[in-house]
Amino acid sequence: MTESIDRTGQLTQQWLAEIKALKQQMAQLQQERDEAWQSSQKWRSLYNTEAEQRRNDAELYKKTIALPQSPQIPIDVGEVSNTAAIEAEIAKYTTAEELRGKLIAVIKERDRLLHSLKTEQANHAQTRKSLTTALGDAIDSLTRERAEAGKSQVDEEDAERGEEDEGDGEIL
Repeated sequence: MTESIDRTGQLTQQWLAEIKALKQQMAQLQQERDEAWQSSQKWRSLYNTEAEQRRNDAELYKKTIALPQSPQIPIDVGEVSNTAAIEAEIAKYTTAEELRGKLIAVIKERDRLLHSLKTEQANHAQTRKSLTTALGDAIDSLTRERAEAGKSQVDEEDAERGEEDEGDGEIL
């Protein structure tokens, strides 16, 4: 009878120890989850900040492009086509030299705008690449942490099972 009581006490102690270990493990996993969440929030915030900056830059470029670099022709509300406005502007120039000067100015403006567009496209591609790389690194890090946590959990369970098997062998 004393042996049965001792055995019950021993099993109770093992269960209590296992419960305590599981609680600790659960607390550790919850902490790791919270850290991963905070990390993802940080990356999300950085991504949003960068995206907002890109939107602001794009808006600034749009405004820069929209600024009148040369005198604009006021377009009447009744005008249906932009072609008519262009023809009206061309008609203002009476000599070939005036027209040539205007053509050169328009070509220079076009080249400047194309250069601005290419620069913005390159910046956008670089930002996308950087953010994709950062996001990939964060996911890889989180995956490694989860894998390590899972591996240590399995190792602990195997060790506990080994101790239980040895204990069962002694009592029988």
